[in-house]
Amino acid sequence: MDYNKIINGNNVVLVEFYASWCPHCRHMMPVVEQVKELLEGSAPVYQFDIDENKSIASSQQVDTIPTFIIYKDGREVWRHTGEMDGETLLHQVESYV
Repeated sequence: MDYNKIINGNNVVLVEFYASWCPHCRHMMPVVEQVKELLEGSAPVYQFDIDENKSIASSQQVDTIPTFIIYKDGREVWRHTGEMDGETLLHQVESYV
């Protein structure tokens, strides 16, 4: 998966960096799935396992997981690390759509 193509290929994109062994990431999985469904058609959601995508995580300076990044027109416009509720995450993405 070409990270630059992903963030530049859509107006607004939400990216999550996570790890399968991370309890906070596991807690966020159903939240992210719900947000992904609610955003369908308006903003794609991509998830990257940091163990399988070390170079991408490193290039995006992801030190803590989960990390959520919103890109608008290929530029990072928002970043959050740690758990959050789905409404807050959804609202953040929708504010850029």
